[in-house]
Amino acid sequence: MNLTQLGQPLGSVIQGSLTGGLEVRLHPDISVEDMRVGKFLVVQGMRSRFFCMLTDVILGISNQRIVANPPDWEDTLLREILAGSGTFGTVTLAPMLMFTPETKESFLEMSNGKSANSFIPSAGKGLASFQPQTSTTMELLPVKTIPTHFSQVYEASAEDFRRVFGWEDDIHRKNFSIGKPLDMDVPVCIDLDRFVERSNGVFGKSGTGKSFLTRLLLAGIVRKNAGVNLIFDMHSEYGWQAVCEGKQYSTVKGLKQLFPDKVEVYTLDPASTQRRGVKNAMDLYLSYDQIEVEDIRLCSRDLGLSEASLDNANILFAEFGKGWILQLINMTNEDIKMFCEEKRGHQGSITALQRKLMRLENLKYMRSSCPQNYVNQMLKALEAGKNIVIEFGSQSDMLSYMLVTNMITRRIHHHYVAKAEKFLQSGNVLDKPNQLVITIEEAHRFLDPAIVASTIFGTIAREMRKYFVTLLVVDQRPSGIDNEVMSQIGTRVTALLNDEKDIEAIFTGVSGGTALRSVLAKLDSKQQALILGHAVPMPVVVRTRPYDEQFYREVGDPIWEEQSDAEVFAAAELAKADLGF
Repeated sequence: MNLTQLGQPLGSVIQGSLTGGLEVRLHPDISVEDMRVGKFLVVQGMRSRFFCMLTDVILGISNQRIVANPPDWEDTLLREILAGSGTFGTVTLAPMLMFTPETKESFLEMSNGKSANSFIPSAGKGLASFQPQTSTTMELLPVKTIPTHFSQVYEASAEDFRRVFGWEDDIHRKNFSIGKPLDMDVPVCIDLDRFVERSNGVFGKSGTGKSFLTRLLLAGIVRKNAGVNLIFDMHSEYGWQAVCEGKQYSTVKGLKQLFPDKVEVYTLDPASTQRRGVKNAMDLYLSYDQIEVEDIRLCSRDLGLSEASLDNANILFAEFGKGWILQLINMTNEDIKMFCEEKRGHQGSITALQRKLMRLENLKYMRSSCPQNYVNQMLKALEAGKNIVIEFGSQSDMLSYMLVTNMITRRIHHHYVAKAEKFLQSGNVLDKPNQLVITIEEAHRFLDPAIVASTIFGTIAREMRKYFVTLLVVDQRPSGIDNEVMSQIGTRVTALLNDEKDIEAIFTGVSGGTALRSVLAKLDSKQQALILGHAVPMPVVVRTRPYDEQFYREVGDPIWEEQSDAEVFAAAELAKADLGF
């Protein structure tokens, strides 16, 4: 069997198990310092090829006397004599996928670095684009066995990555490059069709680049037309230009700048949006009659409401309907007393509810009545294939964010349920709703175990793709999200986490998650992420794709007219002033 095409072998499998992983002894000429946690390796067995992730690196010895009397560091000769026999390195691999060719001939081709479906460069595109030679595809299967003793381990090749993760310009799939392996220059793609059909999460502690990862994913969805986005942009980072982290001030473009014809920006703070130079942004206002008790319940922590006050809110809603808040705010103490006597309400609880709901009068976007139905306006845009970014500006406190997000999401979800049921009844493809991805930040506040059962976000997360609505949750505290919801998260894109509870939460409902814990804990604090779940064939650690000028050229809309230098400078100065630079 000719294995020369696979490159230099790194080591041999010496023991292992299906659940515990494979232990590989490195060959004497291979340094343990070249083995990094998260590295992608290939094990060539007798009949199958196994795609594996490196999860641990270990130093081993064959005799305890070496430890008792170790050689001096200057004794190079003795260290070289012991290397490989007395001292050696081992690594632990977690097998993720396997491929077993059906015929001896195809196995020989695979062993030579080829396959019955080997990938060749498309004409004029070089190595950057691979297409299969035949119409058949190589089927990658879940690992249900392990390779034999002394099977050889090799570096994964660029072709191996393309076999597993595909290529970005595959005409049959909406693949999008999210980054590259830690030690190779080959794209790692996620399947956006599979990504949008389930709820997903972007996690990582503060400062690890969650916003950049989220912006990458959203740009991919827009560019590939995998669905439409409704983005609740708490800190004004996704719609228009945003500030980069770092010692020097710089900005990156938002989705509206990259895709001006596909993205619409709504703002709750027109003055802030105007100062930042956002073009063609639309004002957004909400009215008191759109607020239901469910919306207030979600914000009860920020409003300081008790359960008794919420119970009395239900009594008020039953009596006054949509106008219950305005009626309550305008009540006198005598009115409240009479109401409680007639409807068996609690005067103290209703008085406290009235006092705390008066905070809503300070919100810039709240009106007694709105000149138009802005939610219906957004629904029409979503149905037309537009992506919507809602900016909060100075109204980015948790009360505003949770109230507005819940009010709008509940109505849009209700509309999508009706449309999905119509489509299921008619079977007419024209009735099928556009797949909708709703992006929320500080997700643990919406998906807290204490309230998730009664919120629209818990409903969406549990429904999965039933009504063509999914969530993209962005959070630095995944441990604060309900376990049932976390188990329904399809794809998890996770930057560095240090807290043990947060790391444990990431692997809720993930088979074999124990082996990946060490991988996640060893990520760099910037531009590295562990991706696992529904949209990728196997877990993989990547250097995330830079969000820079090259990215703009690759995915941005070429018809965008750039701002003049003077406009860019003026907008940057205003942004710095708003942010306190």
